[in-house]
Amino acid sequence: METLNIQYAGLHQVNGPLVALDGVKGAAYEEIAEIELENTAASRIGRVIQMEGEKVVLQVFEGTSGISLTNTKTRFTGKGLEIPLSTEMLGRVMNGAGKPIDGLGTIFAEKTADINGRALNPVARDYPIDYIHTGISSIDGLMTLIKGQKLPIFSGSGLSHNKLAAQIARQARLRRGEEESENSRYQSGDNFEKQDRKDFAVVFAAMGVQNDTAEFFRRSFEETGAIEHVVMFLNLSSDPIIERILTPRCALTLAEYLAFEKNMHILVIMTDMTSYCEALREFSSSKGEIPGRKGYPGYLYSDLASLYERAGVIEGSSGSVTQIPILTMPNDDITHPVPDLTAYITEGQMVFDRGLDSLGVYPGLSVLLSLSRLMKDGIGEGFTRPDHPDVTNQLFAAYARVGEARSLASVIGEDELSVTDRAYMNFGRHFERNFLHQGADENRSIDETLDLAWDLICLLPKTELDRMNSALIEENYNEKRAEKFK
Repeated sequence: METLNIQYAGLHQVNGPLVALDGVKGAAYEEIAEIELENTAASRIGRVIQMEGEKVVLQVFEGTSGISLTNTKTRFTGKGLEIPLSTEMLGRVMNGAGKPIDGLGTIFAEKTADINGRALNPVARDYPIDYIHTGISSIDGLMTLIKGQKLPIFSGSGLSHNKLAAQIARQARLRRGEEESENSRYQSGDNFEKQDRKDFAVVFAAMGVQNDTAEFFRRSFEETGAIEHVVMFLNLSSDPIIERILTPRCALTLAEYLAFEKNMHILVIMTDMTSYCEALREFSSSKGEIPGRKGYPGYLYSDLASLYERAGVIEGSSGSVTQIPILTMPNDDITHPVPDLTAYITEGQMVFDRGLDSLGVYPGLSVLLSLSRLMKDGIGEGFTRPDHPDVTNQLFAAYARVGEARSLASVIGEDELSVTDRAYMNFGRHFERNFLHQGADENRSIDETLDLAWDLICLLPKTELDRMNSALIEENYNEKRAEKFK
């Protein structure tokens, strides 16, 4: 490239984290430049973010303080930002730009790769079917996570999404279908751990988090031993916003390498995507771009899609990338641009309910606002249990009736309700206390989750079970109800 080995003396303008140069030939968008400061051996890294003829605008990673307009020298490298990649990164902690911060030394790279990857080719995609076990009943039972899926968590300020993210990272396992692993469907305990964890890892990216939150994640993984299967990318709130924009791209680049070159199954957890979008808004404002909804750039949708669409399963490959982006909704507004656009791109959502959270229910996920659009093909016979689909449908229908019964009780009082409505009220209390609520260290198997669901279904009259196969009801209902009320 023409820009190689050519140094440009001086700068045209410095504006916040941005610097502008004139007379640059052959530069490319996203290209990295090295900026040498006056009277020092130190250099800084910049990224080409805008080009107008021979005028180039760079975003400086380390900030522009101390940069001179006249005596600064700039050299373009001819390539984008690359990070070293290696299986040695498992168990390590990086900053948002992919540099180790755990004091364990440098990474001996097997290769380097540009962080600006591409979305998976739709033609090359394979349909996701195998489900990922999280050990959390509300997720595994009602909004099942499927390998290769993008399933975000919509939360709010002060809710327990960080605790949930850490629990998922600690407990997540891949459960294969019958055709791939005949003996793994109903296993739990040590055998399940050894069999399905060896080729499964978590890439955890935290963006704009406080120091205490970052320490919580690090301590949580280290104390449970899960750190051996986790790579952490930590971007603190005090770090530059440019690093926050790079963090998810670094994490996804490593995930793609481990998945499609090392044949591993990778779960990518990214929190908080709202912090990422706010950094993008600040970045767009510094460039003087015309803002869109609530000040976010007009290209927010395509920018988010460039991240989310890097998840999936490739036909002929034994690896996969699954994503759980976590975002906080300002003022719990699900129509805010960040959750709104995320919902368009992803295949469902898990939504936190502040009312459940205030009642002490953990994780307080709203059943009726949450869904997983891919779960229908990853549950049932050969994957979880044959009764899983019917049990899920009945729980959704019953909990919807609970809302109606509670609304009626608020008007006429619970004592005036019909026998059936009181049964639904009782079902709702037990459903929230025993099914939705579980300990932060409690790892329930799919059998435990579905057996618990049957215990709840047996609280309802048989005539109300209109979402289940009659043969399944005859096989399970009478026996389980007799056991429960003996």
